[in-house]
Formats: sequence, structure tokens, C-alpha cells
Amino acid sequence: MDKPTGPQLGALIRKRRKGLGMTLQGLSEAAGVSVGYVSQIERDLAVPTLGTLAQLAEGLDVRLEYFIKTNKPTDAISRAAQREQFSLAGSSITYEALSNDYPGSEMSSYIMHVPAGYQSETVSHEGEEIIYILEGQIEQSLDGQTFTMRPGDSLHYSGTVPHAWANLTDHPARILWTGTLSVLTVNDQRRLPPASTEGEG
Repeated sequence: MDKPTGPQLGALIRKRRKGLGMTLQGLSEAAGVSVGYVSQIERDLAVPTLGTLAQLAEGLDVRLEYFIKTNKPTDAISRAAQREQFSLAGSSITYEALSNDYPGSEMSSYIMHVPAGYQSETVSHEGEEIIYILEGQIEQSLDGQTFTMRPGDSLHYSGTVPHAWANLTDHPARILWTGTLSVLTVNDQRRLPPASTEGEG
């Protein structure tokens, strides 16, 4: 086939591959597809069969639906009463996922329930973050400066700037977190902000 039939299929594959830090050769080996053909697909010079696309999906550690899913407007709705709360092993933070994980999406958003006494390490990483304090009080450190954030306060910063935060009070806090990070997936869908385990931030 000479012309692509799927919208931005090559871009979706390339974005996912680079997000995993994978080379064309690495994807070729993981998917069992020649590196030349992978390159052609990424440049929209060739359209893979469904079987080949399934191999690429496996090599990229996503479901086939990542490339062919059609989203309905209702998929973007997050109902407060129906929103699942979850956490990861080793973490005392509980999350509520707000964002819609559709193919090509770059933003993730969570409400983070932070227990009293929680402290993160100082970290830096690619991407950017916005935090908005919904409830409680957070001590935020950014590039060596520390300041107190209370309900209604927000902060937008580059993840490459060393940062850390803590809830030093006796009461839990809630933070609205939004970011553009390529980070951990849960059940092949959820992407968690840093601080998904104790000692991260």
C-alpha cells in the first residue's frame, strides 16, 4: 500500500516509540517488523495490515485500540460520583484520574489525596506540571526556594527544574495535578504523575 488510511498513524507510532526511549531498530526487534518498513509506516509512506499493526502495538506495549479507537464525546466526561480512586503499592497517595487517555493525548490530570506527613525527594524530569491546591497546605520547593501553598494557590513549572513538596501538617491535602509527562501506565491506560511512590515528587 502506498497511501495511509488511518489518521496520523505514523505520528502516533513515532510519538509512542520516542516516549519509551526506543529506537527504530528497537521497535523493529520488539515487533518483529523490518526496520525499513517501520520507518515507512512512521513517515506515512506505507499502511500496515491489521496483523502488523497488532505486532507494533505489542512492541510498543499498548493495546491495538490505541491506534484505532474512536472516541465519543461522552468518553471525556469524568463524573465525581463515579470516579475510581486508586493507589500504587508502596505509596500512601490516592489518585483520581480526570484526563481522557485517547490516542495522541499529551496531558494527564489527577486529583491527588495526600496524607499528613508525606514528603517527597527532590527530583527533575522532562515535561511540565501545574499544581492547584484544593484543600490543605503544601510546602513546595522549586529550584532551592521553598514556599507555602494553600487552597486556591497554583504553580506552573518545568519538570526539569529540581522540585519537591511535602504535607507537613496534621491534616490531609488534595492537589489538582496536570502535566505533560510520559510516565508510568497502569492497566495500559492511566499515566501517573511523579510522586506515585514514596520518595518521588
